[in-house]
Amino acid sequence: MIYITRKENFNAAHRVFLPELSDEENYDRFGACSNPNWHGHNYTLFVTIKGKPDKDSGYLFDLKKLSRLIKELVIEKVDHKNLNLEVDFMKGLIPSSENIAMAVFNLLDPELRKQGVALHCVKLYETENNYVEYFGEED
Repeated sequence: MIYITRKENFNAAHRVFLPELSDEENYDRFGACSNPNWHGHNYTLFVTIKGKPDKDSGYLFDLKKLSRLIKELVIEKVDHKNLNLEVDFMKGLIPSSENIAMAVFNLLDPELRKQGVALHCVKLYETENNYVEYFGEED
């Protein structure tokens, strides 16, 4: 089994909050991430796929094709957007890093399966010090 990873970047705003709570209660629960006027991040997204390389080409999957797929399905939808208000696949979710990573995985997984490769992991850096990894649900 071989693993290859493609890195992409995007910038987005969000607010981590529960609408049924007051601004003060949200601040107590989520800190500055609950700022009513939003805040933003320069996210770094790593998408790792796995499988066996093709005997003829030596490739598991063309990384240019993987990049195009990630950009089409994810980056074009989130870059310079408000994750709470403008991103269809985040509707109804608190846009925490955890939820973003799971939503990205769920977007990419079926398309990559159609292409004959398995999605291993989505890693999302929210800051240089904080990241989340999602490997999908246990089978």
